[in-house]
Amino acid sequence: MSTVYSGDETLDILLERWLKWDKNQQTRAEVLRMIQMKEFDKLRTCMVGRLGFGTAGIRGEMGAGFRRLNDLVIIQIAQGLCSYMLKVNNNNNKVTKQLSVVIGCDARHNSRRFANLSANVFNRKGIQVYYFSNIVPTPLVSYAVMKYNADAGVMVTASHNPKNDNGYKVYWNNAAQIISPVDENILKCIDENLEPWRGCWDADDDDLGQRSNCTDILQECWSAYLEEAMRFRSPTDLKDGNFNCNLKFTYSAFHGVGSYYCPYLLQKFGVPQANIVMVEEQAEPDPDFPTVPFPNPEEGASVLQLSIQTAERNNSSLIFATDPDADRFQLAEQQADKKWYIFTGNEMGALLSWWMYYNSTNIYKSVSKENMYIINSVVSSKFARTLADKEGIKYEETLTGFKWMANRASELNQQGKVVLLAWEESIGFMPGVALDKDGVMTAAIFADYASHLYSKGMNFLDKLHQLYASYGLHLNFNSYLICPDPSRMKQLFDDLRNFTGNSDYPTLCGKYKIKHVRDLCIGYDNSLPGNKPILPWGPSNFMITFSLENGCIFTIRGSGTEPKIKYYIEIVQKPTESNMDDAKQLMEYLKSVIVSDFFRPQKYNLLLRK
Repeated sequence: MSTVYSGDETLDILLERWLKWDKNQQTRAEVLRMIQMKEFDKLRTCMVGRLGFGTAGIRGEMGAGFRRLNDLVIIQIAQGLCSYMLKVNNNNNKVTKQLSVVIGCDARHNSRRFANLSANVFNRKGIQVYYFSNIVPTPLVSYAVMKYNADAGVMVTASHNPKNDNGYKVYWNNAAQIISPVDENILKCIDENLEPWRGCWDADDDDLGQRSNCTDILQECWSAYLEEAMRFRSPTDLKDGNFNCNLKFTYSAFHGVGSYYCPYLLQKFGVPQANIVMVEEQAEPDPDFPTVPFPNPEEGASVLQLSIQTAERNNSSLIFATDPDADRFQLAEQQADKKWYIFTGNEMGALLSWWMYYNSTNIYKSVSKENMYIINSVVSSKFARTLADKEGIKYEETLTGFKWMANRASELNQQGKVVLLAWEESIGFMPGVALDKDGVMTAAIFADYASHLYSKGMNFLDKLHQLYASYGLHLNFNSYLICPDPSRMKQLFDDLRNFTGNSDYPTLCGKYKIKHVRDLCIGYDNSLPGNKPILPWGPSNFMITFSLENGCIFTIRGSGTEPKIKYYIEIVQKPTESNMDDAKQLMEYLKSVIVSDFFRPQKYNLLLRK
């Protein structure tokens, strides 16, 4: 019989388990304090339920409770992953092989502790642990899984989330993030292994290197990554002092890991050290993110002020920024009128799609066009498809998130195909080396690209306009509304399927007719035979795409990592019909109608983005 704390049987059972299993004095004391203060609503919020795998692993707020990230929950997650690896190994091999796992972490609060607790779990089950003795960019873990032929990889990071969050990103043996059914099977194994195994709390931060099956791979892996990256340097622009020395790059790491890695790859690509200007206030890792409470460079001017000030002081016309785990990349460029243009993810994706295609014959000398692919997500600009169609290469789209793009890229690689680039609108780009988005590699490629353009008297904005003239204007707008109550998100999507009360979707977006609807939550697409989508669908995919008769497309999607409902609009015009002023006017109209008629913020208590 469980101890009575609250009178709520479910909660009392969870509290009893917590106090029995948790050996972290801080989180244990936090729970005891809430019990003493009878804060049972707070306890239900943090105790009842568990965090699951979202768009980019498990993410959540740090604190006490089974629904938060803390030492006990990390041990449980690691035990579940470890158990699943052992189960798969036993099922697949008559003689079990030596299993191995790669473990890395960023510079957030508790990241090193969580990584060491995980390593200890695997180590005690005889699994070879390849670990990094210092903080690393997320893509380096994906690369290490490939290099060491590991069975899994773990990156402890919450990427660009606020400082109180952390996360647990899991890669499988193909070096891509896990997808169904692996993620579901791991969650099941977590539930079967909730009680900490013997010795799982004995994770001394300093003793990993002393263990027989723990290997520090930091220097070896980083050196190999640098050499592999050189394949993607263009053949003429950055060789042996041929770099355009008038170019200065201002770089910000957003208080993350990037400063330890990005400048070195830039130099490897030929950028003189003197031409790399660091944003000193944001160069050193700091888990409190003192200058950018929301450390996501995608937010644009509001988070790039220090970078702009640094660039202007140093006569630098280009700004590169990576997020705290250095998997995302942002580009800003000063124009002739001294104003700064901050590129969107879709604009950078268009620029990079062309550049990777332009260099493809040099990078992949023996690969034919029909075996070259560009991949992006369903909510990203279809410029990639337009370019692929015109140039005779292949294009594919996947669900949102690099776990989908990387797994598809892995499948294509195994078939002898080459993925030139995978990307999505949220400033994530996978141009090579790792099977995940990679801000470090992207920065080096954009430096190479810049030298090429500036030597011809062009800048990136000039090039973007040139691409629109050649392939047609692709104007995009992405934003979000904050949804504090998850139940409201489900209600909004349910109501979109019952828009007039007759179990029907909307038929108009303002004055424009809706031609097709794709709903990946219930598996509906009326543009295809049988009204069934090609893309994977399921009840957790809150995503509806509306195609208008005028050629515009917009998607409404619930975020998998944050309390947001996002929307994405794209206007596509043919090269001969492209008119930026007309497109911008149409965009403003669509933005207004979508927020007022489809989101209905007052009805669902949604907060507009500031």
